[in-house]
Amino acid sequence: MIALLQRVTQASVSIDSTVTASIDAGLCVLIGVQPNDNEQSAQRLVDKLLGYRVFSDEQGRMNLDVKQAKGQVLLVPQFTLAADTSQGRRPGFSTAAKPEKAEALFKDFCERARQQINDVQTGSFGANMQISLTNDGPITFWLEV
Repeated sequence: MIALLQRVTQASVSIDSTVTASIDAGLCVLIGVQPNDNEQSAQRLVDKLLGYRVFSDEQGRMNLDVKQAKGQVLLVPQFTLAADTSQGRRPGFSTAAKPEKAEALFKDFCERARQQINDVQTGSFGANMQISLTNDGPITFWLEV
């Protein structure tokens, strides 16, 4: 599984010009699912993501995770993260999980995250979403398990 996380001061998901999810300070995370991913990969990535120290402590160092910083989380499914971009100028998607598997693992991932942090919002799998965010820092990391 792949997570592209961004530390944000705010983020939201809109579908058909209607805001369907939004957060204040926290993490906006795009999630990609690959064919060999499973529930164990989801748990490892949730643990890594929610424990990743990207928030500043009193000395201004990135020593706090989202739970310690009392931040919110917005999880957005994005199959294009798993694209094969190694050849040509058009991405291939054979390296992304099939939609049924990806949707099930994304939902599982979200439930696992909710077990560790109270405020988890999500995008809609398969929807044409518009993501709005203010990246704080900018801080952006690619996590993969």
